[in-house]
Amino acid sequence: MEEKKHPLGELMSGTMDKIKAMADVNTVIGEPITAGEVTIIPVSKVSFGFGVGGGDFATKNQKPDRDNSFGGGTGAGMTIIPMGFLIVRGASVKLLPVAPPPDGALDRVVDMVPDLVDKVTDFVEKQQEKKESAEF
Repeated sequence: MEEKKHPLGELMSGTMDKIKAMADVNTVIGEPITAGEVTIIPVSKVSFGFGVGGGDFATKNQKPDRDNSFGGGTGAGMTIIPMGFLIVRGASVKLLPVAPPPDGALDRVVDMVPDLVDKVTDFVEKQQEKKESAEF
């Protein structure tokens, strides 16, 4: 007797197959570009998500031995963000990052936080040193 597959499983399998086809290793690590002694390899960040849903519907007039109706759907999204380039020259490998500019004021503030923390820490330490030297 042949086991019957549920349509929801087929939707999920189809979606995953499409995502696998889009997100292969060449999407993350791009094709190397050689110029003389230098090789440049693009590196990207790949994010994806998907959702699948469905339901079985039975009606009052449906006979018990008949298959239930099925309704379902699937969706997926993928984002590719360039992160940088690996620069290979002989035995030397360097990463050249691609940093997009901050989008808004909040992003700029978040980018400045590490410098601000360092400055405040230095200020507090100098104030403590002055206080200690004044006490002696």
